[in-house]
Amino acid sequence: MKSNKKEQMKERNKNLYYGFFFLGVVLVLYAVLFFFDPENICGSLQASLQIIIQIFPVLIIVILIMGIANYFLKPKVVSRHLGAESGVKGWLLAIFIGILSHGPMYIWYPLLKDLHDQGMRTGLVAVFLYNRAIKIPLLPIMIFYFGISFVAVLAIYMVIASVLEGVIIDTIERRTKVRRKDA
Repeated sequence: MKSNKKEQMKERNKNLYYGFFFLGVVLVLYAVLFFFDPENICGSLQASLQIIIQIFPVLIIVILIMGIANYFLKPKVVSRHLGAESGVKGWLLAIFIGILSHGPMYIWYPLLKDLHDQGMRTGLVAVFLYNRAIKIPLLPIMIFYFGISFVAVLAIYMVIASVLEGVIIDTIERRTKVRRKDA
Protein backbone atom coordinates (compact mmCIF):
# COMPACT_ATOMS: atom_id res chain seq x y z
CA MET A 1 0.00 0.00 0.00
CA LYS A 2 2.79 2.43 0.90
CA SER A 3 4.74 1.73 -2.29
CA ASN A 4 1.56 2.33 -4.31
CA LYS A 5 1.14 5.76 -2.67
CA LYS A 6 4.81 6.53 -3.31
CA GLU A 7 4.39 5.60 -6.98
CA GLN A 8 1.30 7.80 -7.23
CA MET A 9 3.19 10.71 -5.67
CA LYS A 10 6.11 10.20 -8.05
CA GLU A 11 3.72 10.10 -11.01
CA ARG A 12 1.90 13.21 -9.79
CA ASN A 13 5.21 15.08 -9.30
CA LYS A 14 6.36 13.96 -12.74
CA ASN A 15 3.13 15.23 -14.33
CA LEU A 16 3.44 18.50 -12.42
CA TYR A 17 7.02 18.89 -13.63
CA TYR A 18 5.97 18.32 -17.25
CA GLY A 19 3.10 20.77 -16.86
CA PHE A 20 5.37 23.52 -15.56
CA PHE A 21 7.97 22.69 -18.22
CA PHE A 22 5.35 23.02 -20.96
CA LEU A 23 4.11 26.30 -19.49
CA GLY A 24 7.69 27.61 -19.39
CA VAL A 25 8.32 26.66 -23.02
CA VAL A 26 5.09 28.37 -24.11
CA LEU A 27 5.95 31.54 -22.16
CA VAL A 28 9.47 31.65 -23.66
CA LEU A 29 8.03 31.16 -27.16
CA TYR A 30 5.55 33.98 -26.61
CA ALA A 31 8.33 36.26 -25.33
CA VAL A 32 10.59 35.50 -28.29
CA LEU A 33 7.80 35.84 -30.85
CA PHE A 34 6.68 39.11 -29.26
CA PHE A 35 9.84 40.75 -30.57
CA PHE A 36 9.08 39.63 -34.15
CA ASP A 37 5.34 40.23 -34.32
CA PRO A 38 3.91 41.98 -31.23
CA GLU A 39 0.54 42.68 -32.86
CA ASN A 40 -0.27 39.03 -33.53
CA ILE A 41 1.04 37.93 -30.14
CA CYS A 42 -1.21 40.46 -28.40
CA GLY A 43 -4.17 39.23 -30.48
CA SER A 44 -3.34 35.65 -29.56
CA LEU A 45 -3.16 36.52 -25.87
CA GLN A 46 -6.50 38.35 -26.07
CA ALA A 47 -8.10 35.32 -27.77
CA SER A 48 -6.68 33.06 -25.05
CA LEU A 49 -8.06 35.36 -22.36
CA GLN A 50 -11.51 35.25 -24.00
CA ILE A 51 -11.43 31.44 -24.00
CA ILE A 52 -10.41 31.39 -20.33
CA ILE A 53 -13.24 33.78 -19.48
CA GLN A 54 -15.72 31.55 -21.35
CA ILE A 55 -14.65 28.27 -19.75
CA PHE A 56 -14.01 29.63 -16.24
CA PRO A 57 -17.61 29.19 -14.97
CA VAL A 58 -17.80 25.65 -16.33
CA LEU A 59 -14.38 24.89 -14.91
CA ILE A 60 -15.48 26.06 -11.46
CA ILE A 61 -18.60 23.87 -11.67
CA VAL A 62 -16.56 20.82 -12.70
CA ILE A 63 -14.07 21.46 -9.87
CA LEU A 64 -16.98 21.65 -7.42
CA ILE A 65 -18.45 18.44 -8.85
CA MET A 66 -15.06 16.75 -8.52
CA GLY A 67 -14.78 17.92 -4.91
CA ILE A 68 -18.26 16.67 -4.09
CA ALA A 69 -17.58 13.43 -5.95
CA ASN A 70 -14.32 12.89 -4.04
CA TYR A 71 -16.09 13.54 -0.77
CA PHE A 72 -19.12 11.32 -1.36
CA LEU A 73 -17.93 8.83 -3.96
CA LYS A 74 -15.49 6.51 -2.34
CA PRO A 75 -13.71 3.93 -4.51
CA LYS A 76 -16.07 1.21 -3.23
CA VAL A 77 -19.12 3.17 -4.40
CA VAL A 78 -17.62 3.92 -7.81
CA SER A 79 -16.57 0.29 -8.24
CA ARG A 80 -20.04 -0.93 -7.27
CA HIS A 81 -21.85 1.36 -9.73
CA LEU A 82 -19.27 1.79 -12.51
CA GLY A 83 -16.66 -0.90 -11.87
CA ALA A 84 -16.02 -4.38 -13.24
CA GLU A 85 -19.04 -5.87 -11.48
CA SER A 86 -21.49 -3.03 -12.26
CA GLY A 87 -23.28 -4.95 -14.99
CA VAL A 88 -26.15 -3.39 -16.92
CA LYS A 89 -26.56 -0.67 -14.30
CA GLY A 90 -23.07 0.66 -15.07
CA TRP A 91 -23.75 0.75 -18.80
CA LEU A 92 -27.06 2.55 -18.31
CA LEU A 93 -25.52 5.08 -15.92
CA ALA A 94 -22.70 5.85 -18.36
CA ILE A 95 -25.21 6.24 -21.23
CA PHE A 96 -27.61 8.54 -19.39
CA ILE A 97 -24.96 10.63 -17.66
CA GLY A 98 -23.18 11.03 -21.01
CA ILE A 99 -26.39 12.21 -22.68
CA LEU A 100 -27.22 14.60 -19.83
CA SER A 101 -23.72 16.12 -19.55
CA HIS A 102 -23.12 19.58 -21.02
CA GLY A 103 -20.24 21.95 -21.54
CA PRO A 104 -16.97 21.51 -23.39
CA MET A 105 -15.71 17.94 -23.63
CA TYR A 106 -12.24 18.65 -22.25
CA ILE A 107 -13.72 19.98 -19.03
CA TRP A 108 -14.99 16.48 -18.24
CA TYR A 109 -11.61 14.75 -18.68
CA PRO A 110 -10.28 15.42 -15.14
CA LEU A 111 -13.51 14.16 -13.55
CA LEU A 112 -13.50 11.03 -15.72
CA LYS A 113 -9.84 10.37 -14.92
CA ASP A 114 -10.60 10.74 -11.23
CA LEU A 115 -13.53 8.30 -11.51
CA HIS A 116 -11.38 5.92 -13.55
CA ASP A 117 -8.68 6.04 -10.86
CA GLN A 118 -11.35 5.14 -8.30
CA GLY A 119 -12.47 2.07 -10.27
CA MET A 120 -14.62 3.17 -13.23
CA ARG A 121 -14.16 0.81 -16.16
CA THR A 122 -12.46 2.22 -19.24
CA GLY A 123 -15.29 0.94 -21.42
CA LEU A 124 -17.78 3.00 -19.41
CA VAL A 125 -15.60 6.09 -19.85
CA ALA A 126 -15.81 5.50 -23.62
CA VAL A 127 -19.59 5.06 -23.41
CA PHE A 128 -19.91 8.33 -21.50
CA LEU A 129 -17.79 10.21 -24.04
CA TYR A 130 -19.58 8.64 -27.02
CA ASN A 131 -23.03 9.54 -25.70
CA ARG A 132 -22.09 13.18 -25.21
CA ALA A 133 -22.77 13.49 -28.94
CA ILE A 134 -26.50 13.14 -28.20
CA LYS A 135 -27.43 16.67 -27.17
CA ILE A 136 -30.89 16.97 -25.64
CA PRO A 137 -31.22 20.73 -26.33
CA LEU A 138 -30.42 20.13 -30.02
CA LEU A 139 -32.85 17.24 -30.54
CA PRO A 140 -35.82 19.50 -31.43
CA ILE A 141 -33.76 21.24 -34.11
CA MET A 142 -32.63 17.88 -35.52
CA ILE A 143 -36.22 16.66 -35.51
CA PHE A 144 -37.30 19.82 -37.35
CA TYR A 145 -34.70 19.33 -40.09
CA PHE A 146 -34.53 15.54 -40.37
CA GLY A 147 -37.75 14.17 -38.86
CA ILE A 148 -38.43 12.22 -35.71
CA SER A 149 -37.81 8.81 -37.31
CA PHE A 150 -34.31 9.73 -38.40
CA VAL A 151 -33.40 11.26 -35.04
CA ALA A 152 -34.81 8.31 -33.07
CA VAL A 153 -32.97 5.74 -35.20
CA LEU A 154 -29.75 7.78 -35.08
CA ALA A 155 -29.91 8.16 -31.29
CA ILE A 156 -30.60 4.44 -30.81
CA TYR A 157 -27.72 3.51 -33.13
CA MET A 158 -25.41 5.91 -31.30
CA VAL A 159 -26.28 4.33 -27.94
CA ILE A 160 -25.78 0.82 -29.36
CA ALA A 161 -22.48 1.85 -30.99
CA SER A 162 -21.29 3.38 -27.72
CA VAL A 163 -21.93 0.13 -25.86
CA LEU A 164 -20.15 -1.88 -28.57
CA GLU A 165 -17.22 0.54 -28.39
CA GLY A 166 -17.14 0.17 -24.59
CA VAL A 167 -17.20 -3.62 -24.82
CA ILE A 168 -14.35 -3.57 -27.35
CA ILE A 169 -12.27 -1.27 -25.16
CA ASP A 170 -12.92 -3.39 -22.05
CA THR A 171 -11.94 -6.53 -24.00
CA ILE A 172 -8.72 -4.96 -25.27
CA GLU A 173 -7.87 -3.71 -21.79
CA ARG A 174 -8.57 -7.11 -20.22
CA ARG A 175 -6.37 -8.89 -22.78
CA THR A 176 -3.58 -6.37 -22.25
CA LYS A 177 -3.69 -6.98 -18.50
CA VAL A 178 -3.54 -10.76 -19.03
CA ARG A 179 -0.52 -10.33 -21.33
CA ARG A 180 1.23 -8.15 -18.75
CA LYS A 181 0.67 -10.76 -16.04
CA ASP A 182 2.04 -13.52 -18.31
CA ALA A 183 5.13 -11.51 -19.24
